[in-house]
Amino acid sequence: MEEDCCATQLIYGDGQFNSSGLDRFVKEVKLAECGLSYAVVAIMGPQSSGKSTLLNHLFHTKFREMDAYSGRSQTTKGIWIAKCVGIEPCTIAMDLEGTDGRERGEDDTTFEKQSALFALAVSDIVLINMWCHDIGREQAANKPLLKTVFQVMMRLFSPRKTTLLFVIRDKTKTPFEYLEPVLREDIQKIWDGVPKPQAHKSTPFSDFFSVEVVALSSYEEKEEKFKEEVAQLRQRFFHSISPGGLAGDRRGVVPATGFSFSAQQIWKVIKENKDLDLPAHKVMVATVRCEEIANQKFNQLVFDEDWFALEEAVQKGPVQGFGKRLSSILGTYLSEYDMEAVYFDEGVRNSKRQLLESKALDFVYPAYTTMLGHLRSKALEEFKVRLEQLLNEGGEFASSVRTSTQSSMLEFDKGCADAAIQQADWDASRVREKLKRDIDAHVSSVRSAKLSELNINYEKQLSASLTGPVEALLETGGKDTWTSIRKLLNRETEVAVSKFSAAVAGFELDKDTSTKMTQNLRDYARNVVEKKAREEAANIMIHMKDRFSTVFNYDSDSLPRVWTGKDDIRSITKDARSASLKLLSVMAAIRLEEKPDNIEKLLFSSLMDGTVTVSSSQAGRIAASTDPLASSTWEEVSSKDTLITPVQCKSLWRQFKAETEYSVTQAISAQEAHKRSNNWLPPPWAIMAMIVLGFNEFMLLLKNPLYLMVLFVAFLISKALWVQMDIAGEFQHGTLSGILSISSRFLPTVMDLLRKLAEEAQGNPAPEAPRRPVSVASQSHRNETPPPNTISSSIPESSVSSNISSLDGDVEYSSPPLRQRRPTNVQEVEPL
Repeated sequence: MEEDCCATQLIYGDGQFNSSGLDRFVKEVKLAECGLSYAVVAIMGPQSSGKSTLLNHLFHTKFREMDAYSGRSQTTKGIWIAKCVGIEPCTIAMDLEGTDGRERGEDDTTFEKQSALFALAVSDIVLINMWCHDIGREQAANKPLLKTVFQVMMRLFSPRKTTLLFVIRDKTKTPFEYLEPVLREDIQKIWDGVPKPQAHKSTPFSDFFSVEVVALSSYEEKEEKFKEEVAQLRQRFFHSISPGGLAGDRRGVVPATGFSFSAQQIWKVIKENKDLDLPAHKVMVATVRCEEIANQKFNQLVFDEDWFALEEAVQKGPVQGFGKRLSSILGTYLSEYDMEAVYFDEGVRNSKRQLLESKALDFVYPAYTTMLGHLRSKALEEFKVRLEQLLNEGGEFASSVRTSTQSSMLEFDKGCADAAIQQADWDASRVREKLKRDIDAHVSSVRSAKLSELNINYEKQLSASLTGPVEALLETGGKDTWTSIRKLLNRETEVAVSKFSAAVAGFELDKDTSTKMTQNLRDYARNVVEKKAREEAANIMIHMKDRFSTVFNYDSDSLPRVWTGKDDIRSITKDARSASLKLLSVMAAIRLEEKPDNIEKLLFSSLMDGTVTVSSSQAGRIAASTDPLASSTWEEVSSKDTLITPVQCKSLWRQFKAETEYSVTQAISAQEAHKRSNNWLPPPWAIMAMIVLGFNEFMLLLKNPLYLMVLFVAFLISKALWVQMDIAGEFQHGTLSGILSISSRFLPTVMDLLRKLAEEAQGNPAPEAPRRPVSVASQSHRNETPPPNTISSSIPESSVSSNISSLDGDVEYSSPPLRQRRPTNVQEVEPL
């Protein structure tokens, strides 16, 4: 198909610019794709000089031509444009309204000048159509036209260099070699005669124009010759903008994408009758078009599918190759901008590119920060997992932290490098610092937890290694109790501190922190001992009674005592109370420091050797100043180390003696009962009386041996009854109970003996009747202290009281009668 020239009227005859038509023309001929590779050719000349006809034959356009058979009149009104068919690069032909037309009148030359100025500002090549016979004539029709062209050229601040192609129509027989010099001479005269501004007074003609001359035969007379010459001229317009071409030295070309806007603005300035500043116009066109291109590319970026996919992916988590993908998206639109704006003013183009780049970077920056946030979170989680793994494998804390930190920071840096884009040098240091702070916070938390766990473990070990031994040592209450406790405390503490120091060495703590932690461990060990001492001091009464019971009721071989007449109850009681008082002195204060004290001496001198009165009347008469225990503190012992105050010791001792008095009473009663049960001889006076009063009977027995035989038989029978009835055992329970038991068993026992004798006399010995076994309870009961009511029936109360008083020495007790006493629980005094 034949290519369409798309002829369009650009400016109407009344001077109105057809902007919509121009935009449509630009789209139809795809002018925007040409960049700087396009040319504009305009033709000027007198009315009805064949301008449109020349363009149609030269560029295969379809401008309206004059119909010669209808008369000579104006054909082209305003300015028309069309695409030159078949010309490379893209060339735009501009057909201007003819000059010197009768339709506008002789004096109306405004539009001529405006259209001429527009053609010079827009076109690269201007064809000036003129008749051959006008060359050399002073009043030829071409001179007013040339004056107009040169005058409007002065209105351009910085005119672009334009090629003036003079087309000599209807050439004659005069050789072309003679016509061209004359024409150039006329052109120079016209240029010299045109008034110029001061800046261009001496500017040569060649700085503004390049002049080319061509002659054509008459179209009407020699049509074929005309077409042949036009075809040759057409070849000169191929690659016209290349060096050496018709417009090879052009300057200040407007990019094709800005042609429409540029032409419209130029015509607007010309219509306002203002001087046309082409450099400023060029900058203005570049500013508008570059801004339009930048906005277009930014909008495309906003709705780009690849960008949508990348943004959605980065919201879910880290994206591999984020920086590369984003750089590719941004680079695509920036490259498109560069391609479309490459021909505009460099300063404007770069400025608008920077604005586009800045706007685009601001748009995608939130996605970048989100990506960094994912990288930070990922690096932090990897740090936590790696640190926990290394610690579980037995690695030292500090080295594990360093290894994990270096690995995580390296991974983060790699991620940041992967997320970085080519178009911006964004700084990820703030996010990196945030990651470092998060790692440090986690390390601090884990360090605190691990150190706390270590501390708790070693505290448990100290507690386990100290509690039991300290309790045992305190219960022993020996002379070297606190010395042993101090040695135990120092030994266990040093062992624990040594192991703890070795354990925390891997944490690489500073010296002050390490010293503080070991000191806390030492303080804890001391607190364990002090706490246990206070617990034992709270139960001092129980321990004192247990100690008294152990010493009083058991001998040196740890066997239970049997209170016989040989036991010195007073001495045993004193030893038992001394042991209990010794325990009280040990428990009275904490002695973890090797400082001497007089607690034991003071207690023994005041409680064992001194006089402690129980009765309230006596206590009221003793002044507090004379009592060494009338104080709430011990000398040379601080209040924080005091477990039992002197006043409490005094009260506890009083309570202790009251609660152990019953055991002593029972021991004395048991000893008295034992003496009575083992003493069958009558008193000496009775023996003397029996000898004196029974002397006659004794002599009678000596004189009559039969009585001796009877007495011997009676003795055997009595001995048999004694053994058979276990009379000694029966009287162990008391006289009354023994008499009652013997009386009830006497007759059966006698009958049993007689039956045995009879059977033996007959030679048929009867089986021996089982002897009554002595019950374990009875046997054990013989060793026990008789009940108070039994003792009171056989022992006078005064006897027991006198014995207790003798045991205490100077210590007196005001106590009720023994048969009225019952063991009572006395509330213990808690230590302060």
